[in-house]
Amino acid sequence: MITILFQILQVLLDLYRWAVILAAVFSLLLAFNVLDSRNRLVWTIGDFLYRVTEPALRPIRNLLPSFGNIDISPIILIVLITVVQMILSRVYAAIVYGNISGLLF
Repeated sequence: MITILFQILQVLLDLYRWAVILAAVFSLLLAFNVLDSRNRLVWTIGDFLYRVTEPALRPIRNLLPSFGNIDISPIILIVLITVVQMILSRVYAAIVYGNISGLLF
């Protein structure tokens, strides 16, 4: 049961990482007018990606200094997601295999 829980958490974090990547690429395509935001499908996809990723990106943007038009908050969020996944894998190993020393290093 615990294995299923950790696998679901890993998959959800992977999906969220891909949502952050897609939102960053989508915003770049909109900024360079490759995509037409007046198209209903494009607007719906952009709105969905914004609503999914913005609650996690906004606090990061508030902490970062201004770099002009460069937004590095998606990169920082992807790194944070990766760190959380590594911590989850160590916690999983500690629970399943009883390897508590793996949590420390």
